[in-house]
Amino acid sequence: MDPGSLTKINPWKLLLLLLVSFDIQTVRGLWPLPQSISRTPERFSLQPDAFYFTYGQLSAAQYGCSVLDEAFKRYFPLIFPDYFHKRKLMKLEGRRFLITFSYSSIKYVTHYFYVSDNLSVSGSRATLNAESVWGALRGNNQIYYVNKTDIQDFPRFPFRGILLDTSRHYLPLQSIFKTLDGMAYSKFNVFHWHIVDDPSFPYQSRTFQTCLGAYHPMTHVYTQDDVQKVISYARLRGIRVLPEFDSPGHTASWGKGTVNLSLSVDPCYRGGSPSGTFGPVNPSLSSTYDFMSKMLKEVSQVFPDSYIHLGGDEVNFSCWYSNPDVRAFMEKMGFGSDFTKLEAFYMEMIMNITTALNRTAIVWQDVFDYHEKIPQGTVLHIWKGVPFSYQKELAQITKAGKKVILAAPWYINHISYGQDWRNYYTVQPLNFTGTEEQKKLVIGVSAEQVVIIGQLTNCCLLLRPRGCAAAERLWSDEKQTTSVAKAYPRLNAFRCMLLRCILYIYVHVSL
Repeated sequence: MDPGSLTKINPWKLLLLLLVSFDIQTVRGLWPLPQSISRTPERFSLQPDAFYFTYGQLSAAQYGCSVLDEAFKRYFPLIFPDYFHKRKLMKLEGRRFLITFSYSSIKYVTHYFYVSDNLSVSGSRATLNAESVWGALRGNNQIYYVNKTDIQDFPRFPFRGILLDTSRHYLPLQSIFKTLDGMAYSKFNVFHWHIVDDPSFPYQSRTFQTCLGAYHPMTHVYTQDDVQKVISYARLRGIRVLPEFDSPGHTASWGKGTVNLSLSVDPCYRGGSPSGTFGPVNPSLSSTYDFMSKMLKEVSQVFPDSYIHLGGDEVNFSCWYSNPDVRAFMEKMGFGSDFTKLEAFYMEMIMNITTALNRTAIVWQDVFDYHEKIPQGTVLHIWKGVPFSYQKELAQITKAGKKVILAAPWYINHISYGQDWRNYYTVQPLNFTGTEEQKKLVIGVSAEQVVIIGQLTNCCLLLRPRGCAAAERLWSDEKQTTSVAKAYPRLNAFRCMLLRCILYIYVHVSL
């Protein structure tokens, strides 16, 4: 196997059995809940000097598979933290976990698809048979007693995302890495990187060679090397990185961040003269599409994912309205005074650019709401509304045959009081009027951490337990996970384990 490759595997279940045995009478700490689990009172003691991971002889993955090799090294000290010394992985004979995988290797997972695996723990070994996507091992910090266990598992939705906004508040790499660790433990598999927005443009373009739109052009930027570190860190944890470059709105920082775009950001007018302020991208200029073609080409080369999020939400039309050149263009195109048609024209152009780059676009629901021509395969991202309105939106979009990601009920950055994780836990994403075929078009959910009030001091706290609540809703059987009361002991134990694991990583194991 190519050491740089990834295999379609999900060794999460290797440590599910460790968590199952945390309490012989319960499954406390086991989160998200597997689809099927059976146990017996028979238990096996795990000692650090008689424990190691290995590959099955028929496994498609063997030593040299970077994802699993790194996972073994990463999780051994988490299982036995007091035994781990000088960061050397002890590989001793004893009770072992035998891992057998199917499927061949690929460098990056570039499609959202379902995974499944079967874990059996009996006698002197545990065997995992998997035909899944990625994974890593999960552990605790004491000696474990493992029950004789069988687990059959697969996720409910293929897209299980967390959005992190690094424009409103710049987040250093260490904070992003902690978020990725928390995501991996909770079985999220998509890191939606909302990397730029109105407040700042911290992405350092290699094409346009400037970061003037960042809060600070030296300290508050993501260099090309930084971006590759995030992609690599996520890859080793089975997480895809979905970049979002939102336009035509949310681009106030773009003119400062990229010299070429300063000519394409729409100048606002007051009393017939430019006011010195700027609004959305100007759809009437050919230079706009030249810039977007170059920018999206770069994004497609830097980020290996097959999807690019193009935004398309919350466009303020007042600046377009004030600009006589924009109004003249609209008259020429036959748009009259309907600025939604102007936005539709722009979004159709950049969606076609994305298609030409062999990438699939994800756009916010506004693009659908404005009756724009949406290329086949484009995914709609629902972010607006209380239950009634987003359920209606789900019904309308899926009736039109479009794939959907639901985010509206999972804005985990909202300020509230008490155990509000219950609100996120009880959401029923498929509770809308539609056929079974329509509901299959809901490919997943994104928990949104738009860091308006979030920042370095609380971004990880917002993920636990709010993000964890969403994680189980995305992974587990809804019929088995309807009770908040039954979920609480497991979530409480899992949250404590999660905090210990992440604290251990950053105190004892340098990156």
